[in-house]
Amino acid sequence: MQQTGERHNNDQTLLNAHREGDGQAFALLVRQHGPMLMGYLTRMCRDNRQAEDCFQETFLRVHTAAASFSGTGSFKAWLYTIASNVVMDLRRKQLRRPTLVSSATEAFDDDCPEPVLMEPADTHPGPVETIARRELRACVLAALEQLPHGQRAALVMSYYQGLSYRQIGEVMHCSVSTVKTQVFRALKRLATLLPDVDKARL
Repeated sequence: MQQTGERHNNDQTLLNAHREGDGQAFALLVRQHGPMLMGYLTRMCRDNRQAEDCFQETFLRVHTAAASFSGTGSFKAWLYTIASNVVMDLRRKQLRRPTLVSSATEAFDDDCPEPVLMEPADTHPGPVETIARRELRACVLAALEQLPHGQRAALVMSYYQGLSYRQIGEVMHCSVSTVKTQVFRALKRLATLLPDVDKARL
């Protein structure tokens, strides 16, 4: 398994190569981070076509802003910041068309982007297990919808996207202690909303 430091160095190497005109380097960045980011955007947008548009726009912005990445933070946090900004831009457009918007009209608390639930890995489950997973996933998503957006952001980026508290703080522009507080409050609220669901199955 690739260690965090190795991944950080690899991302930086690929981004540097991209800056120098290596087209394959950028393709590798997309390949490495694309699947998780697409899962994030799919649930964030709740529409596959919008998610695909946001995916393309995110990596377009990464391409055009590559020179501005300082390398002091993680590429992953930088990528998710850009993706969150893309979705926020989409939501601002939706807010100007209220008849086409549902829960997107709610304001974000703590200036945090709304998160998404990642798809579980495909382990070829049987039909009964597949149905059970879908039902559980629907229950969890419904519960997540009831959380304030800041709590959802912190919880999902940490629990499902695999970002560290420091990286989440970079994305959400808040302190690590704030991220920890948001995750704690989110888990406490989910325990109330989903009393019969084992935390390990979330």
